[in-house]
Amino acid sequence: MISVLAQERLLGAALGSLLTGAVVFEHRRSIYKSVHKSEPQQTEPIFGRKYRLKFAHTWNKAVDKTLGPLIESLSSRGW
Repeated sequence: MISVLAQERLLGAALGSLLTGAVVFEHRRSIYKSVHKSEPQQTEPIFGRKYRLKFAHTWNKAVDKTLGPLIESLSSRGW
């Protein structure tokens, strides 16, 4: 049986590889589309403004939901 640290490293490497593959695939696809179309259209990049705003909103909701009770308890104690 491999250690927990090794399992975490393997999981991180696998997830990193998947994310890298997805980004490379999207970039190649957008390059292919832009080269082969007679009339280029503006498409939003994979990490464009709309995606960043949605991610920031989701991140803030998750942090508020996760850390909200902790912050309330610390605030009630005068920290």
